[in-house]
Parts: sequence; structure tokens; C-alpha cells
Amino acid sequence: MKVNEIFTSIDGEGIRQGYLCSFVRLYGCNLKCNYCDTRYACEGGKYTEMTVSQIVSKLNEYHVRNITVTGGEPLLAPEIKQLVAVLAADGYRINIETNGSVDYSGIWTDEERKQLGKRLFLTVDYKLPDSGMVRMMKHNCFERLQSDDVLKFVVQSRNDLLAMKDFLMHNPQICSHVYVSPVFGKISPREIVEFMQEFNLVDIRIQLQIHKFIWDPATRGV
Repeated sequence: MKVNEIFTSIDGEGIRQGYLCSFVRLYGCNLKCNYCDTRYACEGGKYTEMTVSQIVSKLNEYHVRNITVTGGEPLLAPEIKQLVAVLAADGYRINIETNGSVDYSGIWTDEERKQLGKRLFLTVDYKLPDSGMVRMMKHNCFERLQSDDVLKFVVQSRNDLLAMKDFLMHNPQICSHVYVSPVFGKISPREIVEFMQEFNLVDIRIQLQIHKFIWDPATRGV
């Protein structure tokens, strides 16, 4: 697998925000969002080839049971299913951060996901208009979300907020964990809260990337 970095920190966002977590950042992505803060994991060729066994051995050194596999786009890696299977068998709980453009039903069947249970959940990002990548969304990714999965919106304008509201209006039962995050420095959290109040969006939760407040926003490996 093409690994950009492996490290332990806190989870900066999502349902495990604030908890210790080990990260596997894989290299390569099929999208080019205009707000991407990890282009170093998508271009430039900075990665190390590692086997699944080598990755698991490295994670075992940290003794942290929460794992987030991110990127880039981790579902592009052919070995992702094997990596999840080995980590799950070892008792880890795995979160895969995916960009909504890779149909994961081609990787795990519904039955396989049921067997994995709480050992695996997906955080799926629905790209909004200002990202420039909304055309790449695969709706099957969102229709197949399970109870422990997370739907995430990253917004940078009112236009994005309106698109998010429209998506949720047409997909009211899509997921029990729905988050909205601002693009750092592009839109104020206050504007998002006011929008939520304006349209009474009671089933979505605002989140800030807390690692960007603890460390400099450009810091890697945190």
C-alpha cells in the first residue's frame, strides 16, 4: 500500500472527536477539491510502499485501539479490504474517511459490513458545489450508509449551505450522524449556526476541526 504517513494524535473531527486515534494516511486521490488541505498525500510522489502486515505492526506500537484510515482517498487502495479485516480481527475499531466518489459496495457487501459490525464505520464526505467536485458524487455511497456511519458536509459559502439543506431535504433518513464543518478561514462557524437556526436544522451537528486550533493549521502528523 502507498502510505504517506502513520501517526497517533487525537481525532480532530467526527464522532470520535477529541479521543486518541492512530492514523494511516494513504497516498493518492481521484478528486481535486479546491479546499483540500492534504494535497501532499495526493501528488508529489511522497509515499512509502508498505504491506498490510507492516502497517499493522506499526500501529501495534502505538497501543491505541481507534484507527482512522484516510488520504487521499483510501478506498482506491486494492488492499483496503484486507487491511480492515486484519485490524478488525485484532480488535481495532476502524474509521475510513472517504470522499463520496468511490462506491464501497464493490468492496464490502451489506452482509460483510454486518459481520464487521462496530469494528468498521465510514465517514463519507458529500462534496458541495464550491468544492468543484459535486459531479463526482456516487449516490449509492450515501444510500447505503449504515447506522454507525457518518455523513459529512464541508462548506465554504451560503451557496454550499443551501445545497446541503437541499440534499438533506431530499434524503431525510439517510444517516443518524450528520456533521457540517467550515472550510478553515473561508466561512465563520457563526454563519453556519445562524443558517441552522434559520432553517431549524435540528438533525445536523456543527463541528470544528479542533486539531487546527491546538496546532498550527498547516502542521502535519497531528
